[in-house]
Amino acid sequence: MENRLTTKDAVNILGFSAQYINKLFKTKKIQAEFIDKDWITTQENIDEYVRKNNIILNPTDRIRKSTNVPTIKALSFFSGGMGLDIGISNLGITPLIACEINKEARATIVANNDEIGLLGDIWQCDKEKIYKYANLPLNEKIDIIWGGPPCQAFSTAGKRKGFEDSRGDVFIKYLDIIGEIKPTYAVIENVRGLISTKAILDDTNGIAVKGGVLHYAIKKLESFGYSVSFNLYNAANFGVPQKRERIIIIAKLGKNKVPYLTPTNSENGEYNLPKWTTLGDAIGDIQDKEMHYVEIPKSRKEWFKKIPEGGNWRSLSEKDQKEAMGKKYSMGGGKTGFFRRLSFDKPSPTLVTTPTMPATDLVHPTKLRPLSIEEYARIQGFPDNWTFKGNISEIYKQIGNAVPIKLGEAIAQTILDDMNGVKKNIIEGFRYSRYKNTSDKTFPVVYEKDLKKAIASNIQLDLF
Repeated sequence: MENRLTTKDAVNILGFSAQYINKLFKTKKIQAEFIDKDWITTQENIDEYVRKNNIILNPTDRIRKSTNVPTIKALSFFSGGMGLDIGISNLGITPLIACEINKEARATIVANNDEIGLLGDIWQCDKEKIYKYANLPLNEKIDIIWGGPPCQAFSTAGKRKGFEDSRGDVFIKYLDIIGEIKPTYAVIENVRGLISTKAILDDTNGIAVKGGVLHYAIKKLESFGYSVSFNLYNAANFGVPQKRERIIIIAKLGKNKVPYLTPTNSENGEYNLPKWTTLGDAIGDIQDKEMHYVEIPKSRKEWFKKIPEGGNWRSLSEKDQKEAMGKKYSMGGGKTGFFRRLSFDKPSPTLVTTPTMPATDLVHPTKLRPLSIEEYARIQGFPDNWTFKGNISEIYKQIGNAVPIKLGEAIAQTILDDMNGVKKNIIEGFRYSRYKNTSDKTFPVVYEKDLKKAIASNIQLDLF
């Protein structure tokens, strides 16, 4: 047998356990022969199995191919489907490496960029390794690092454990990498819940204080020599056909803060800006193309027929609400967007697929089916020729969890303007989001009040 591969070789290629690989051999799902107490197969047999079963292989970590050193040197972490990377790259800043642990997202990265360096587990990263895989000399200064640490630990829909949740440690690791490499600019993207997530810190007397995670991040960055600017931004204000709110932190070495992002749109044309982009603007011209989506169960489709365009479960009668929502009704599930029939005339709600917000709960305005991955990608701003790897569920997640491309462009433009000393007109009174006390100017005041209140409350409890 030519090109002999052993069980161990197959394990390394496929990433499965030896026990499962042997099962595939025994059941002839991968053609192999049992010779000298081991299974022997070929690369061709493994390739055939991968092709027939649409298996996604985890790409190996790799060093950036080019030795060219660009003018602006940038690194990407928690890259996912590369939404933030595309947005920033559209303004000429291309990351030298992508650090991502998810197998399907890694496959997406290498399918679209043959040059980029690739790293996996951030816990295995330090400055020396990062520079090696970026193919840079250690004396080169990094200009920008960006990334969105996993948001599960900070999501308002989660259990809100904050730093008690082990996933929160990845956030700290990312901060430590920023402190080790010391780029001129560092960008952190995260969910709105980061602003209010509690944490027990050195100065809180063992009390979990609201906003503690964000407070910790600010102080950590300041200890590295950064000035920190942040706000909560509705992506619709930057040309995204989606009402999606994300906190964007931009840290800059030195004492001068980076200005807030410059809005390009407003809801009703305020401040002489174009109105928000609508769902119809984004997907209207691709309605005759082939679409890929998860089918809605027939029983659920009957409920959607009763909901008008732009409506949700509350559009049903009270009797129908209880029957349609089931346990979700008693849990107040509608607050997260369950049973929403979209409208072409408005931006879509936040696109993200989680256990509490499956893709089938956001339905096409007229066709009574979920938004397709092609439509999801358009709404987020991905190019039509962008290749996603994985099954349809994984692709929904990559698209839904990505930073909208237009928001990425706004971040890049703000940093480039700051680099070049360009001063944009600040729109006084502009509402970046519908929430209050979400900026670097207002959050610290609220945090100090919450800290004093929590400590005072704890003292009172100790008296009894």
